[in-house]
Amino acid sequence: MQAKINYKFSAKLWKDASSGGWFFVSLPKDISKEIREHLKWQEEGWGRMKAVAIINNLEWNTAIWFDTKSNTYLLPVKAEIRKKAYLQLDDIIHVNVLI
Repeated sequence: MQAKINYKFSAKLWKDASSGGWFFVSLPKDISKEIREHLKWQEEGWGRMKAVAIINNLEWNTAIWFDTKSNTYLLPVKAEIRKKAYLQLDDIIHVNVLI
């Protein structure tokens, strides 16, 4: 098993204004900068990087996406996780992202 780097942070859950209405958490700029500088080689197409996310003891395989507009990585939080963790729009949540 490959060791993973664990990034811990708190951030606000927000919803994209587009018609799909995806929910995201933005990784802090300093963490995004560190990931981009040292782990960019792991990115697949369009700034996508495989990751494991943990919120409220719920763990799932996912990916983070680099957003060039905000210059940070975005973690999508799917409906299943939001429902199980009782998450609402604008909640400040504690997140672990393992890369």
